[in-house]
Amino acid sequence: MKPPLSFETQRLSLRQPVAEDAALIFKQYAQDPEVAKYTGWQPHQSIEETHKWLSRCVSVWADASAFPYVLIRKKDAQLIGMVEIRFNNFKADLGYVLARSEWGKAYMPEAVQVLTDWALEQDEIYRVWAVCDVENSASVRVMEKVGMHREGILKRWFIHPNMSKEPRDCYCYAVSK
Repeated sequence: MKPPLSFETQRLSLRQPVAEDAALIFKQYAQDPEVAKYTGWQPHQSIEETHKWLSRCVSVWADASAFPYVLIRKKDAQLIGMVEIRFNNFKADLGYVLARSEWGKAYMPEAVQVLTDWALEQDEIYRVWAVCDVENSASVRVMEKVGMHREGILKRWFIHPNMSKEPRDCYCYAVSK
């Protein structure tokens, strides 16, 4: 299954990333340790790391293993983050990242909502889910705002290399039909 190449919300355009996005991604958030804190990647030290990440984004679209989208704020065409949806049989899971300057402005729930709604409209998808570190209260709010419910704690689930070398506990949130 492949989702649309782009989505529109009230304030955002979501589209496939392209190589030309590297400079903005690097500048906006990829090198920021606070943004990377709860992710699975280290802050980028160079634009070359961001180019490598974007090459991965292009290849996962091509092989349909994941579908990352850049978030573009409509009012000024500014790239502010990314969201990715991945399909596994009857389930879809999400991951997301947002520039620190845009935190607290409800952009991420808006982006996650459009992907969640689209996924649940598909006949073959019954569940949309995501996880976050138990200390990541901002991500908890995103998931709750889009109607996901906490299903439990996944013990020692994910390594956040900016916090620990060992797996950390994560909340699991989901919405299903």
